[in-house]
This record gives sequence, C-alpha cells and structure tokens, in this order.
Amino acid sequence: MNSNINFNELWAKQKTGEPNKEELLSKINTFKKSNLKRLIITNLLLIITSLFIIFIWMYYQPQMITTKIGIILTILAMVIFVIAYNQSFALFRKATNTQNNSEYLKNLIAIKAKQQFMQTTMLNLYFVLLSTGIGLYMYEYTQLMTAFWGIFAYGITSIWILFNWFYLRPKQIKKLQSKLNEIIGKFEMLNEQLDEKNKGIR
Repeated sequence: MNSNINFNELWAKQKTGEPNKEELLSKINTFKKSNLKRLIITNLLLIITSLFIIFIWMYYQPQMITTKIGIILTILAMVIFVIAYNQSFALFRKATNTQNNSEYLKNLIAIKAKQQFMQTTMLNLYFVLLSTGIGLYMYEYTQLMTAFWGIFAYGITSIWILFNWFYLRPKQIKKLQSKLNEIIGKFEMLNEQLDEKNKGIR
C-alpha cells in the first residue's frame, strides 16, 4: 500500500456526501485547541493550588505529622498529574495537516491510548493520593472542632470527592472519548477507501 498518497489526492476522488477535507481537519483542530485550553487551565489551577497549600504550611506551621504528610501527598498528586498530562499533549503537536492519512490515524490512535492511560491509571492515582492527602491534612484541624462539625467537615469533603469521581469524571471521559472516536472512525474509513483504490490500480 502506498502510504505517501496525501489528503488532496484521496479527497479529490471521494463520493458526494462523504466527509470533506475541510470538515475533518476542522474537527481535529478544534479538538486540539480544546485540549490545549484544558491543559493550560489545569496547569494554572494545580500550580496555584500547590503554591497556596505551601503558603498555608509555612504560615500556619501545622504541628501534627499527619498534616505535613497530607500536604506532601496532595502536592505530589498534583505534580504527578501535571507531568503526565503535559506528556500526553506532546502527541497532539505531531499531528499536522501535511501528514498523510495513515500517519494521522496512527497518531490519533496513540493519542487515544495515552488518554485512556490518563483517564484510568493516572487519574486513579491522582484521586487516591489527593483524597488521602486531604483526609490527613484535615485531621489536625477537625480535632479543634466539636464531634458534629468534624464529622460534617469530613462528610462534605467526601461528598465532593465522590461527586467528582462518580459523576464529573465519567461524564468528561465519555465526552472526550466520543469526540476522538468520531475522528478516528473517519480516518479509518479513509484508509479503507485508500485500500480499495490501491486494489483497483493493481
């Protein structure tokens, strides 16, 4: 199979009603821009949060070891997540409009695999470390509260974490996967068309 056949040659021979070049490339560019925007916002929020937590540590000087361990685990969770997230976005920069459809498809499949790794392994690790860190961090300060308010504080925090884990996280994952699967499906269709074209030439 000739993998050097470019988009222009392939789209020029497409049937009426099939996705055109501008439509598909526009979807890819929109997808890349939305991921870049999400990456920048995530970086800023986690960096600001980490700096704020360090400020609290330095200013209030917590006494209990559990509080210090909680702060370290919380910051560690954010650092690990940001590093992994930034590495995953590097794959998007490889996708350019000059690539042929085989290279595009290969790159998109690699992006999908990386996103699945982020959405499972890394996100699970992030939530475990973050939840443990917050729980340990809160312990020292809830000791100063009455039993009712201590339980209330832990309860509200737990509800927020569970809401993120069981509602927001799956919803966001489904949305991202749906967009990427749609684009990959169209490139797979182009590969099939290219195979048929090459068979016709032989």
